[in-house]
Amino acid sequence: MILEIKGIHFSYRSRKVLNDITLGIKEGELLSLVGPNGSGKTTLLKCINKILKPKQGTVMMKGEDVGRMNLKELAKCIGYVPQSSLTSFPSTVFDIVLLGRKPYLTWGVSSEDKEIVSRVLELMKLEDFALRDFNELSGGEKQGVLLARTLAQQPEILLLDELTSNLDLRHQLEVMNLISSVVKKEGISAIIAIHDLNLASRYSDQVVFLKDGEIYAEGEPKSIFTPENIRQVYGVEAIVNHDSGRPHIISIAPINSSLNMGGRNEG
Repeated sequence: MILEIKGIHFSYRSRKVLNDITLGIKEGELLSLVGPNGSGKTTLLKCINKILKPKQGTVMMKGEDVGRMNLKELAKCIGYVPQSSLTSFPSTVFDIVLLGRKPYLTWGVSSEDKEIVSRVLELMKLEDFALRDFNELSGGEKQGVLLARTLAQQPEILLLDELTSNLDLRHQLEVMNLISSVVKKEGISAIIAIHDLNLASRYSDQVVFLKDGEIYAEGEPKSIFTPENIRQVYGVEAIVNHDSGRPHIISIAPINSSLNMGGRNEG
C-alpha cells in the first residue's frame, strides 16, 4: 500500500464526523469516496492532507507518518484539489499552475519548472488560457487549472474533492479520462470524493461507501454498487444494470416517496 489510513476519528467540537476510518490505496489505483452530503468525504481528504488533525488515528505514506512530515515534504507526495478556490488577487493561469512547483523551488524558477508547467497546460488543453486572469474563468475552468497546478507538483497521490461538480457532461468525461490515464500511465494513485455514482463506477478501481462518518461498504464497483447498498446509504430505490460490464445505476425515487411512479415498484 502506498497510503494507509488507520483508525481515523475526527469531530467538529461535539459533532463526530469520522469514526474509525481504516482503508488503504495501492500504487496506480483510483479510489472513489461516495456517500451523501455530511458523510465525511471532504473531512477525510483534509485529514489525509494534514489540513485537519484527526482526534485519533494515523495516516501513513509509504510507511512514514504524514503527521510528522513538514509541508514541503507533504506537497511532494500528496496533491490536493479542493472543491473551490478562494484566489481573489489577479494571477494568470500560468502563474497559478507554476505555484505547483513551489515545493521544488530554491532561489528561483528554473527552465525545468517552466517546461513542466507548459507540458501540464498542454496535457490539460489549457495553452490558450495561459495568460488569462484566473479570476475571470468559469467555475469549471478554474477546477481544470487547479488540477493542472496539482499535476505540476508531480505528486504520488492525488486527492480530488468533487472535481467534476462544476463541469458539464463532456468536460466531466474529459477530466475523468485524464485522471484515469495519469493514474495508469504514471503510477500515481488518486482518491476522489464524488457524488456521481456512475462516474465512480466507470472509472474506479475501488469504491468506499461512507455513511454517517463510517465505512458502510468497500470493494470493486461490480460488487459494491448494489440496490441494497444504495438503499441503505442514500435512502433511494435504484436499479443497477450490468450490461455494459460496469454497474450502471438508475435512481428511481426516495424510499417512501409520495411521487406517483405509475404503479411500478422497483426494488
